[in-house]
Amino acid sequence: MSMLRRCLLMLYLGSLLIALPALAEPAHKLLAGEASAVNPRYLLIGPDGQAVSDQDWRGRFQLIAFGYTYCPDICPTTLVDMAELLKQLGPDADRVQGIFISVDPERDTPRVLQTYTRFFDARILGLSGTPELVQRAARNYRVRYAKVAGKDAKNYAVDHSAGLYLLDPAGQFVKKFAYGRPVDEILAELRVFLSTFETQR
Repeated sequence: MSMLRRCLLMLYLGSLLIALPALAEPAHKLLAGEASAVNPRYLLIGPDGQAVSDQDWRGRFQLIAFGYTYCPDICPTTLVDMAELLKQLGPDADRVQGIFISVDPERDTPRVLQTYTRFFDARILGLSGTPELVQRAARNYRVRYAKVAGKDAKNYAVDHSAGLYLLDPAGQFVKKFAYGRPVDEILAELRVFLSTFETQR
């Protein structure tokens, strides 16, 4: 074997050895690296005025969307997808908590949010809070939002990031599903994550 081939072979084998520890990691741990800047923490207000945090759902996956009830298209579409995912998961839906976090705390009171989310699926929990709490949660998830002035002070829109954020039962960020991703593709990945986490118990 020539010296050049021997060197190339050594480099190749070395790269495999470096990659082996990563290949041994479970799928949901590997995908956490997709957005290491995401801090999966929030402290907000639930439908009954009680404090709700990411730690309240330990032992369950969390599927989180940000938006607001006056949203004309993106938010309804996202919540329809979330409701369909819960439906298609069947009994496994008990292992997933759907959450909708409002970025419009001025208009989205706990009662308004509860009525809104129940329209899509009663299992989806609507959360809001003070502007400061909402801002902190959005910043943690790298969600951008901003008011867009309307005809008067109450008629305004809110531009915001879209997509679904998945946390695992330990409260760690798994990945973000982009807005518009087909439900069947998200469902297939969710089933893998559910199965992977089950085997590690």
